[in-house]
Amino acid sequence: MDTPTDTPEDTAPGNPDRRAPSLRAALPVWAKIGVASFGGPAGQIALMHRELVEERGWIGPERFLHALNFCMLLPGPEAMQLATYIGWRINGTLGGLAAGLLFVLPGAAVILTLSIAYVWCGQTPAVEAAFAGIKAAVLVIVIDALLKVASRALHGAPAWTIAAMAFIAIFFFEVPFPFVVALAALAGYLLSRFAPGDGTEPDASALAAEPMPIAKTLRTIVLWLAVWIVPLVIVGALFPPVFTDIAVFFSTLAVVSFGGAYAVLAYLAQQAVENYGWLSAPEMLDGLGLAETTPGPLILVTQFVGFLGAYRHGGEPALAFGLLGALVTLWATFAPCFLWIFAGAPYVERIRANPKLAGALRGVTAAVVGVILNLSLWFALHVVFKTVSTTDYGPLRLWLPEPASFQTGAALLSVLAAGLIFGARLGILPTLAICASTSLAVAVLLPTL
Repeated sequence: MDTPTDTPEDTAPGNPDRRAPSLRAALPVWAKIGVASFGGPAGQIALMHRELVEERGWIGPERFLHALNFCMLLPGPEAMQLATYIGWRINGTLGGLAAGLLFVLPGAAVILTLSIAYVWCGQTPAVEAAFAGIKAAVLVIVIDALLKVASRALHGAPAWTIAAMAFIAIFFFEVPFPFVVALAALAGYLLSRFAPGDGTEPDASALAAEPMPIAKTLRTIVLWLAVWIVPLVIVGALFPPVFTDIAVFFSTLAVVSFGGAYAVLAYLAQQAVENYGWLSAPEMLDGLGLAETTPGPLILVTQFVGFLGAYRHGGEPALAFGLLGALVTLWATFAPCFLWIFAGAPYVERIRANPKLAGALRGVTAAVVGVILNLSLWFALHVVFKTVSTTDYGPLRLWLPEPASFQTGAALLSVLAAGLIFGARLGILPTLAICASTSLAVAVLLPTL
């Protein structure tokens, strides 16, 4: 029986014909994956499969798939958590730490550099013109993600109903995202309990797997809760209130971010823009464009948001506070990922075999579709119209764009991006580059458009 432990394995998990690499041998591979992890979760997972399964045989294909399924059940970036899980399976806790950190740090360094350049140079006409093209491309990228997630997640009337209710709750009634996740999970659980099953049987071998001692799991949870929370409490006590807000907000986001980055971007954008006032809606789109063009998880856009929030509201020296805000955001966003993996990974097979838990998570996945639809409409309004206001009718909220603020150039750039992604089937990076360069050229040649 292949029981996970906290110690390195002699053979590759699920591939007994190959020896597991030493930590020293694994580090350059994890660094390579971190630097080359463009293209969002799909591209990052494909890269890891090629490097770890096909070329090196460090983990068997079935084990890789089981690990991916487990990570998709967790809040947070599934690709980063997949790297952490595989590193843990191969080289124990140190291997998991190395794999997770090397997956995140290259992109974080790039995002931080670009964030500093943004606050120093972001208002120049040339940069603004380039970002106008990036925003239009990001809108279409989000719509593409919506269609892909919907095609995988919405099967049957219950899933469509949960997705529709999630969209209505967020877009029209401003129900907080964590409550939407909780209600969707409850609905999925009840459906799995009282509705007819889908015909699949639990994995008997998984149910028979030896459980991890509960005392060891509790020690792991306490340790990683302390790693996560204690540094944030210390920073909040020593520095201005904005750092407490950043720590609490992004820690909350880390707990409820099921379904990948796109699922929580609406919640992130609306809270950061409308509640905290850390940045504007166009700046939020700029940050997402930066995250789309750099390696690492898309959720690194949080670092851009945290940097701007602390840079503007932390006091002087603004740059030093901005750097601290970026660090606090990274810590609050990614420290929980290690908690989920190190505490939950020993139970991966039994979790997969639990039909009620699987039903709850199917409910969350369906709700994610409604959340991304909300994000798509929110982005569309702020890309195509320069002025967007809200009107409340009791608990009902309506978004009202100002017709006179319609931006013809942004609309045409969005059409161009749609043609590149849906028609020419170009990837994210070529689409962003073409839209940015086209917008810049139009700003120079046709400045009145």
